[in-house]
Amino acid sequence: MTRTRPLLVATDVDGTLLGTDELIPEANRAVVADLVADGATFVLATGRPPRWLDQVVDQLPVAPLAVCANGAVIMDTDSGEFLATRLLEPDVLAAIDEVLRRRLPHSGIAAERLGTDAADADFVASPDYEHAWIHPAHLQVGHTEVLSEPVLKLLARVPGMPSADMLAALRGEVDHLADVTYSTTDGLIEFAARGVTKASGLSQIAATTAASTAASSAVPVTVAFGDMPNDLEMLRWADHGVAMGNAIPSVHAAADEITLTNDEAGLAHVLRRWWV
Repeated sequence: MTRTRPLLVATDVDGTLLGTDELIPEANRAVVADLVADGATFVLATGRPPRWLDQVVDQLPVAPLAVCANGAVIMDTDSGEFLATRLLEPDVLAAIDEVLRRRLPHSGIAAERLGTDAADADFVASPDYEHAWIHPAHLQVGHTEVLSEPVLKLLARVPGMPSADMLAALRGEVDHLADVTYSTTDGLIEFAARGVTKASGLSQIAATTAASTAASSAVPVTVAFGDMPNDLEMLRWADHGVAMGNAIPSVHAAADEITLTNDEAGLAHVLRRWWV
């Protein structure tokens, strides 16, 4: 039988699946329902930690698999089970911190922990860390305490400094220690274990689905959508990588296609090519 539709669709959440009002446009919800009913695999691929997914999944017609924390966790959002995790260990965190103190001495740090102990805060921050967005729930601890346990991701923040400039300041210094990216331009960069990206998580999921054995065709097997640098590896990994109209220029340059903005349901605009 000739395949006429993609087998796996992955999407970033903020700035991609969600509108700027943090709601999923009805057109996106409808096409997700259609592709899942057709047997395709739908995956969320986000920088968000697992604890920030309920508000997204509750708006969807299905509870999908999710690649969270930029690839550090693969999660079944239906059961809440973590299917795979990759953590940054304390010795690596200390080495990254040493580089930060030299190259970005005014940066505050924070860490997203796995949250296996309900008594612990999932997000811990040093006293000089300022949030880049409004999610005030966190535990303030000493600088060294942020680095004391394995984490999903380490964050460094310099308010007023473009994230791209922060990344440039570290170039060549941390590549052997971690994967570094950003999901906002507002002075925040994120570190994950070396080799951990949204693409690495999606590769694991694809290996367990029909997408791993599908024959070549004019129709892409995998399609991915994104808007920020933490989506670049995912867009390059997919057979067809789609940048949102609101994506930053480097993401536009890496994509196979540029669609409408997130507020215009650009995801549905592309997927209706196959799920009419």
